[in-house]
Amino acid sequence: MNLKHKAFFASVLGLLIPYVCIFTSIALSPWFSWSKNALSDLGHSVKSDVAPIFNLGLVIGGILIYQYSISLTNYSKMLTHYFLALSAFLLVLIGVFDEIYGLIHFIVSLAFFITVLLTTLIYVYEKKSKIAIAAFIIGVCSWAVYGLRVFEIGVFVPEILSAFAVTSWIVEDMYLQFKLLNLDNS
Repeated sequence: MNLKHKAFFASVLGLLIPYVCIFTSIALSPWFSWSKNALSDLGHSVKSDVAPIFNLGLVIGGILIYQYSISLTNYSKMLTHYFLALSAFLLVLIGVFDEIYGLIHFIVSLAFFITVLLTTLIYVYEKKSKIAIAAFIIGVCSWAVYGLRVFEIGVFVPEILSAFAVTSWIVEDMYLQFKLLNLDNS
């Protein structure tokens, strides 16, 4: 299996594993409420029985997306991939420094969401992607609705909406990059 194939599998697994672990953690946590909790509540190493599942999903997913991003810098000179690598590293840190770490967890989580929105804007600029424009708008609006307390929702809502939105343009990028790299003929 060559580097292009490995990058492809890393990207697919890097997106799937965190979602599988997140939704498995939610399913195993009857106390979890979308209107009251943050995703990170699932990863609290003292208060959550599913913390190993949740945090491991973030760490593995972050490492795989980091690998995908860095491997593409060998072929693509897109600034997006460097910033996506940074965002993936911050995702790993969210899993490593769970809620028990208090301020450190808050800082890496905030840095992750800011960086991933910035990465989305860079992708919009570099690829003129309508999907990424929509992702950015969804991300910003979901955080604004939460911050302005328009609805009675927990931080889970903007977190998961932002994650789904960002995933949409990463899938687009995966498709475009592997089409450019001619993955089928390698």
